[in-house]
Amino acid sequence: MSERESMEYDVVIVGAGPAGLAAAIRLRQQAEESGQDLAVCVLEKGSEVGAHILSGAVLETRALDELIPDWKDKGAPLNTPVSDEKFMFLTGKGSMSMPIPLLPQEMHNEGNYIVSMGNVCRWMAEQAEEMGVEIYPGFAAAEVLFDEQDRVVGVATNDMGVAADGSAKAGYEPGIELRAKYTMFAEGCRGSLSGQLIDTYGLREGADPQTYGIGLKELWEVPDENHQEGLVVHTAGWPMDNKTWGGSFIYHLEDNQVYVGYVIGLDYENPHLSPFDEFQRFKTHPAVRGMLEGGKRVSYGARALNEGGLQSIPRLVFPGGMLIGCSAGFLNVPKIKGNHNAMKTGMLAAESVAEAIAEGDAGQQTLDRYPTKFEQSWVHEELHRARNFRPAAARFGMALGTVYAGFDLKVMKGKLPWTLHHKHWDHETLKPKDQMPKIEYPKPDGVVSFDKLSSVYLANVWHEEDQPVHLRLKDDSIPVSHNLEYFDAPEQRYCPANVYEIVRDDDGSNPRLQLNFTNCVHCKTCDIKDPKQNIQWVTPEGGGGPNYPNM
Repeated sequence: MSERESMEYDVVIVGAGPAGLAAAIRLRQQAEESGQDLAVCVLEKGSEVGAHILSGAVLETRALDELIPDWKDKGAPLNTPVSDEKFMFLTGKGSMSMPIPLLPQEMHNEGNYIVSMGNVCRWMAEQAEEMGVEIYPGFAAAEVLFDEQDRVVGVATNDMGVAADGSAKAGYEPGIELRAKYTMFAEGCRGSLSGQLIDTYGLREGADPQTYGIGLKELWEVPDENHQEGLVVHTAGWPMDNKTWGGSFIYHLEDNQVYVGYVIGLDYENPHLSPFDEFQRFKTHPAVRGMLEGGKRVSYGARALNEGGLQSIPRLVFPGGMLIGCSAGFLNVPKIKGNHNAMKTGMLAAESVAEAIAEGDAGQQTLDRYPTKFEQSWVHEELHRARNFRPAAARFGMALGTVYAGFDLKVMKGKLPWTLHHKHWDHETLKPKDQMPKIEYPKPDGVVSFDKLSSVYLANVWHEEDQPVHLRLKDDSIPVSHNLEYFDAPEQRYCPANVYEIVRDDDGSNPRLQLNFTNCVHCKTCDIKDPKQNIQWVTPEGGGGPNYPNM
């Protein structure tokens, strides 16, 4: 196989999401202000910028206002300001509305916009390229490059045209090395290279375990009578029980379109639970069904999200690089928002790098000025205020946890003199199958509820079939000997794309795991929730995965 080519930059950014693009733009702004010429490159594993971006999303514009103050004049796709909002507690058949003024300020949305973050990122990429940033979609960063002193000096993309058996196919092209003074990792939640760096440099020392949720989302077109442009709806309660963290969002954007989604904490206990089927069941509730009936489902997707908050953020810097955005985990859980924090941390990292390079640094420092800037920023301030919200639910249950969190945020303004901590990793929380009730999910009605395979079709997923499988099992025996034996193969249910399937011979014998890896929507749930941490998600060939339109 051919040797890899190498390209040199001042800064390489892995991931063209809100954090990575904000960092790229801020780097070029800093370069223009100081008169220095910073060469900046952004790698994006999706087929185009925005193809893999999945977020609610109601966007708080605080970071965008700082980054591009004239974003309205420049045509940013923020077309739907929030005009009204509701919060409902659901029971099996009924609902109760909570007056918005009684909720903590974090849960208010006045001044925010309902957006497609995929479209926002596409627009941000245009701004970055106009400023001289090089963006390469369809190229997945698959390897971290180190020098002799174990300092990060860049990344390499994966080889293209490799067959499933590892041989080179016709049209094989070796990966490219992109070397830099500093490398920023903006891969999003549970980034594969970010995880490697966290382990390599012990960045989690002193931090709580990260805890996650899985977010499932659909885009609908609904009749005029069901649509209220600018309406934001959130629900809690049914179909979750008191021990299981979960809730929904319903956002009415322009053109009779509605985002509907559900988030379930991945610290759930019942191995029989299926997040996808809970989402489908949620839509059958009388308070929700009426919003969707007569409409058409247009798209579907799923993505893991960080929920640990401030106490779960790892050390942000290491020799030659840094973690920004959701690679580190800056989601504000009560706000159900992280895009503004991702953008701001990208900006803070960019300012730290630009300052160091302007001082003559050739990339030899560990840029502690970045975590210092973070600790002095409004991102840290709001995460500190919200720090007890998610662990309260894990410790006390949804009912008491909500009361505790409401008192903390509404009455004490997040100033209680203690911090609750996350005690477990999500993969440690499943209980044996015989100790938990089985869940019978209703058959999809094809009107508001659907099956996994038809949903994956709407995610526009594509992977080259003849390539190495990107979902690697450390031990091939564990799916049957451990997961099936003790937990009834929970990967069949926590995966929202029917990637994992236990198949048997005609007589029911010889159970084995079948990997339908071409269905994968890159949500990372398997990498998080597998009880033995036996599944390792690595980047597939660049350009593969979902292709989300307007999500």
